[in-house]
Amino acid sequence: MKKFNLILTMVFSALELPFRPIYTLSRILNMNAFFLGLMLLLFNVSLIQAVPSAQQDTTQLQIGITEKTGQFLPLDAVFLNEYGDSVNLRSMIDKPTVIAFVYFDCPGICSPLLDGVSRVVSKANMEIGTEYQVITISIDSVDTPAKALQKKQNFAEKVQKPGIKDGWHFLTGTNANIHKVTNSVGFGYRRQGKDFVHSAAIVVVSPHAKITRYLFGTYFLPFDLKMAIVEADAEKTGPTINKVLSFCFNYDPAGRKYVMNITRITGTIIFSLVTVMFVVLVFKPKKKKEEGNKE
Repeated sequence: MKKFNLILTMVFSALELPFRPIYTLSRILNMNAFFLGLMLLLFNVSLIQAVPSAQQDTTQLQIGITEKTGQFLPLDAVFLNEYGDSVNLRSMIDKPTVIAFVYFDCPGICSPLLDGVSRVVSKANMEIGTEYQVITISIDSVDTPAKALQKKQNFAEKVQKPGIKDGWHFLTGTNANIHKVTNSVGFGYRRQGKDFVHSAAIVVVSPHAKITRYLFGTYFLPFDLKMAIVEADAEKTGPTINKVLSFCFNYDPAGRKYVMNITRITGTIIFSLVTVMFVVLVFKPKKKKEEGNKE
């Protein structure tokens, strides 16, 4: 036992500060060297479990959506478009952009999500490719431009609008670039076998790639998309009707939809009525006084 204590003392001396306090405490409490060694072993195991493996992707978010409005997409992220051309987001995003994250062999919500996008694009009173665009990014690095082109053709046929060819892009890329973009928008997902577990939502960004709005689910109202595009386009001077829409409607985070701002509208009406009444009261007596002076 004396030899064991001597060896243990030498070990603690080598380890310096991290474990010296433990050994000192053990001597004060007259703890048996065996139990002290056991404590050291357990402590080391807990440290090993607390430190993530070098192969573990610590940048990956939890499954779900963490909203990051006001932040920007990484414009240097590079992808391949549906025709196999190398593109980066800086060269692509020059107008309000709707971004959808899917993977092309998805057996779950990816197809309903893209169906929802194609329906709202068809119904929305906006010109895709001119007023806004849609970018679909695959979260599976195995997906190829050939699959992307096939998906584009399938869903473009459902949108009976001109400009769909240049207004809806399908991108594939490496894990590094995919993670760079998904992390920037707070889109958390996880591979499960050959599939992925992820949420359904679209992200709207401004012409300068600022994240402005999230729309959740697989069904989207044309008005909600219109308002999201109007907000994203606020960096530019928009038509008067868009300014009126922005003034009258606000996004409700709880209900995740746009609602009429009754307080703002009512306040504007009341202020206008008060202004009119003030003008009438100020100028009406002057007219009577002028008539009395003429008599």
